[in-house]
Amino acid sequence: MTKVGIIGAGHIGSTLARGLAERGYEVVISNSRGPETLADLVADIGDNVTPATAQDAAAAGDIVIVTVPLKNLEEVPVDPLAGKIVLDTNNYYWERDGRIEALEEKRTTTLGMLQEHLPTSKVAKAFNHIMSADILTTGSEAGTPDRRALATASDHPEASALVTALYDEFGFDTVDIGSVAESWRVERDQPAYVIAQTKDELVANLARATR
Repeated sequence: MTKVGIIGAGHIGSTLARGLAERGYEVVISNSRGPETLADLVADIGDNVTPATAQDAAAAGDIVIVTVPLKNLEEVPVDPLAGKIVLDTNNYYWERDGRIEALEEKRTTTLGMLQEHLPTSKVAKAFNHIMSADILTTGSEAGTPDRRALATASDHPEASALVTALYDEFGFDTVDIGSVAESWRVERDQPAYVIAQTKDELVANLARATR
């Protein structure tokens, strides 16, 4: 059984924990307030979910999902994530995170920030441009007409491939944007952000993105 560590138990983290547990993954989830505060979430989801510290979730996961406010990125453990595929759901909300100069000046991307923080990990964008409520409700079987699509980006092909497989399990087609440097195309306020779209529509929206 594949074990997934989740760092961050907000809307996206909690929803992914539920979806992964339902699909047979073993989930180790953490938040910033301590494992004891996750008792209700774990009891609600049921089997296959264990509360932990961020350090332990990072160490336990065969793959790890980072889903924290961007302002807290530096708190993500580095050493236990070495060599692992790490999925990044993060978005930049200056109202919450404060102004981040490198993002304001378009010198990096949210994915680029996490990859820089985790230089020995294989980071890929995933689930950042879909509302949490849609993750478990808008997927469909492969081949379904007008199946919803989501994007990924990474400098590591194996990380993009893993996201593609995971998207399919959750009921979504995939569009691979390519590199970390191009991942801005699916960030906040871009045409592809948090709207339901088919694969062809997503390709078109990514092409329409402006920086």
